[in-house]
Amino acid sequence: MLEVEDALSTLKTWLSENNLKYTHQRKLITEVFFDPAHRETHPSVEELFMRVRERDSRVGYATVYRTLKILTDCGLANPNRLGDNQTRYEPEVPGEHHDHLVCSECGAVFEFEEDEIERLQREVARRFGFTLDDHKMVLYGSPGETCALEHCQRGGAGSPHATTIELD
Repeated sequence: MLEVEDALSTLKTWLSENNLKYTHQRKLITEVFFDPAHRETHPSVEELFMRVRERDSRVGYATVYRTLKILTDCGLANPNRLGDNQTRYEPEVPGEHHDHLVCSECGAVFEFEEDEIERLQREVARRFGFTLDDHKMVLYGSPGETCALEHCQRGGAGSPHATTIELD
């Protein structure tokens, strides 16, 4: 996991290299985005804006939007479309990879890693003469009658944000 301090250092360097200012607002937005308490969420601009406003009500929506663009450009944020017609962002951590499973019923997002899927993706790329550089995979599905996943929204409990699930 990338620590807040490391993310801020990367941001400062990128801003300096691009002749942009390191401001209090950009620092705060980055701190909130990389907050360990919300590490596994995939916030929209609106959701991040609301969390930032809890700490500083003077920060505007446009500032959060532009800062997320900067975080994406400097490799610290990864935008995803996860089924609810919104772009959601997650911290980009070099060397780490996971895929997503989105509940079609409630919109909950689950992160998972599966070595066999990774192997198959490399094999498919090889068959077509490619070397796989990167990929994004989002699976959509319904859990059936009852959902064993703790963040399911159908029962009204839990959070719409992501959790990591372990595959046996």
